[in-house]
Amino acid sequence: MSKILVVEDDLGTASEIEAALVDHGCTVTQSADGRDGLVKAISGTFDAIVLDRMLPGTLDGLAMLSALRAASVQTPVLILSALSAVDERVRGLKAGGDDYLTKPFEALELTARLDVLMRRRTNTAQETVLKVGDLEINLLTHTASRAGTAIDLLPREYQLLEYLARHSGQIVTRTMM
Repeated sequence: MSKILVVEDDLGTASEIEAALVDHGCTVTQSADGRDGLVKAISGTFDAIVLDRMLPGTLDGLAMLSALRAASVQTPVLILSALSAVDERVRGLKAGGDDYLTKPFEALELTARLDVLMRRRTNTAQETVLKVGDLEINLLTHTASRAGTAIDLLPREYQLLEYLARHSGQIVTRTMM
């Protein structure tokens, strides 16, 4: 079951997207603004993100996407927008979007595009070891070592260490964890 984050401020559109994705067998987390969407995208593990380009507030869709990519989050992002001009679509893709779908759209096309994005992601080489300095975390065996010395960790400690390693060099708040 795929986990999708939907960042859309229009409640009607968000509900339609959620219904289509749930019918498609996905679990959906919703957010109505860029700041909340960014926190959820960074702190959660999603298979894909559906992102409205024109969000209210100080963090619109492209700003959120740029911040997401700056935080090294590589989750595939499908941008939704009423802006259909070629230069607007190109701006969205250059900001880090993996695909761009203009409104209005058909639910069938939305789910097909998400399937393609997620399939591409699983076909890429899977990361098996995280390295931060002399710390190594093996994602397959759920073990960690520092300078070649094994570290005994409880499951929750391992999860926290992996999360912190994935967000190395970033400020991580308690709510993000």
